[in-house]
Amino acid sequence: MASKPGVTTRVTTSRGKIYRRPPTRKRACLIQYTGDALGRRYVLEGAEITLGRGATNGIVILDVSVSRDHARFYARHNAIEIEDLDSSNGTFINDIPVSSRTELRDGDMVRLGSIQFKFFAHDNVESVFHDQIYRMATIDAGTQIFNRNYLLETLESAFNYSRSYDRPLSVIYYDLDYFKKINDAYGHSCGDYVLRESAQVAQACLRKDDVIGRLGGEEFLVVLPNATARKGVELADRIRESVERHEFEFEGKRLVQTISIGVSEIQPAFRTYKDLLDDADRKLYQSKNDGRNRVTA
Repeated sequence: MASKPGVTTRVTTSRGKIYRRPPTRKRACLIQYTGDALGRRYVLEGAEITLGRGATNGIVILDVSVSRDHARFYARHNAIEIEDLDSSNGTFINDIPVSSRTELRDGDMVRLGSIQFKFFAHDNVESVFHDQIYRMATIDAGTQIFNRNYLLETLESAFNYSRSYDRPLSVIYYDLDYFKKINDAYGHSCGDYVLRESAQVAQACLRKDDVIGRLGGEEFLVVLPNATARKGVELADRIRESVERHEFEFEGKRLVQTISIGVSEIQPAFRTYKDLLDDADRKLYQSKNDGRNRVTA
């Protein structure tokens, strides 16, 4: 007979010994059904977690229809409750406005502003399926970081947000120095290893809200919301040093890899996110022309 959620199960072995199995914790989650992050899963962990546009929230949604502090989720006795935080565009469950703290039911559709989520009371086949589809659509298979499409959509969204709310935004654009020589000398398997390993080294340097992805080939981009060029340069140099010092070892071969970086901050003259990207690209090539393994801003 299945035990009730949250109740310790008492098990007797064939030798008569008794031990107690702790209850299995259910991980409630939201799956995003609209917006740039379509398919993303957000696990509702801890006693409370807030969702909003502000960087201090546990779940950050960079959409203009979402308030800075939009809603709060509470974990109470194996249930999840939601409360609207006087948001501008409201919080809705199955299109019914949330006027007070309300318990969510498995499968409920939750809307905050124009962003729609589906609530799952715990991990199940459907939520895992959505997570897998999301990964297939957004993750670069070779490096296990975000792919070009997701990266450019994120940059465009961050650019529009920065424009609308007069917030800083910077990007780090880098590529691997002399990468072709690695492929030529050691083969593409070694090159794939260096791409994947260097991406993980760079990712380990980032802040919570920073987004790293592969633009293509050996070129990478990091989107830095709420970051000035000064902060971007500090982070870029930390990434550069981390990659240079990392011990790349493939089938007994020890390799040294460096990167060249361009850093750009949003400017009034930039009309679209492509202008920001192009400026960072020019600075990247300035780093390469000046001798590589350096940061230009």
